[in-house]
Amino acid sequence: MQSGISKKQKTFIFVACFYAFFMNGIVGVSLGSLLPMIKTTYNLDYKVSGMLLSAHSIGNLVAGYIAGLIPFYLGRKTSILFLSGSTVLGFLGMVLTGNPIFLFIAFLLTGIGRGSVSNFDNAIVNETSGGDPKALNLLHSFFAIGAFLVPFIILGFTKSHLPRWKYSVVLFSLMSLLVVVLFSFMSIENKKKDKGKAVEVSYAFLRDLHFWTSTGILFFYLCAEAAINGWLVTYFKDTGIISTNIAQMLSSLLWLVILIGRLTCAYLSKIISKRKILLLTSIGTVLFFISLLSTRNIVMIIISIIGLGFCMSGIYPTTVANLGDMIKTTPMAMGMLLSIAGLGAIAMPAITGRIAQMAGIFGGMAAITVAVILNFAFSVINYIRQK
Repeated sequence: MQSGISKKQKTFIFVACFYAFFMNGIVGVSLGSLLPMIKTTYNLDYKVSGMLLSAHSIGNLVAGYIAGLIPFYLGRKTSILFLSGSTVLGFLGMVLTGNPIFLFIAFLLTGIGRGSVSNFDNAIVNETSGGDPKALNLLHSFFAIGAFLVPFIILGFTKSHLPRWKYSVVLFSLMSLLVVVLFSFMSIENKKKDKGKAVEVSYAFLRDLHFWTSTGILFFYLCAEAAINGWLVTYFKDTGIISTNIAQMLSSLLWLVILIGRLTCAYLSKIISKRKILLLTSIGTVLFFISLLSTRNIVMIIISIIGLGFCMSGIYPTTVANLGDMIKTTPMAMGMLLSIAGLGAIAMPAITGRIAQMAGIFGGMAAITVAVILNFAFSVINYIRQK
């Protein structure tokens, strides 16, 4: 961040970053909400649909590497303008063609844009606020707000006519373009990063069982999160349990509960150990997910969604905090943790789609149970070892 920045410029940076993270919430959740409509409009099967969700996760993971590399050559500001623009192109690609290859590229671009904005926003807000955790918590709250609102936006277009989903995607594209515009006016240096001298990197943490236990927890959590968010609306629609409109509302409910749950877990972490939080939330995730798949009663579905969202909400941040000292002393551990765990978000949506193609959408969703049970198993190991 350049020195001598004014209070007004700082305020603008916060506004731009908060809006960008709000859009990240829309991007992250809209794909699952739009998937049944895209699938119907373009006559896609479950296998292809699952690959599209995985493409977004691939882009999101790859962005972590691209966002760290491109600034060396283009400069920090030019890089984020270029990378955030990929979301605009990705959304437009979804309405222009139903070709699976081009759709794969479109979903990939939205992932690259989302991941790049996430990396950039976290860094800029941290720098501008002087490392104030309140600013970072507020930033991530805007993600949840966007995630909560997106199903209602889509529902507003599709309530009377299903093909109007394309209008919502065009709107999302224009809203994403505003992110690029806001970034272009931010007072940040565009100086190319100094590659600096080569430093010795230690991989000793790879021999630490604690690292692999936490990685296992996060890997299977991201398996479940990506697949549930991506397939939930399609599951309700294709099984006929509830209408698509109600399914969209339940998707919003899930993210509202996740927002409340993260704030609650942040408070509980001060009085309850991280290992206990991980154990209890992983148990709850298993029970509520099985409950969700085992009922067709709308009241039980709502209860299951609320319980599932609350239990899932604290797993990601608590797992990262679980490796606190290791991450502080060995920065490479954080990168390795997120890279390995990110593969779960790539694999599970595609696996769910492939199984759904062979055994139906219920079979595909049931496969996610394996991920939540393994998440619980690693949480048990983590609890026993630390105790």
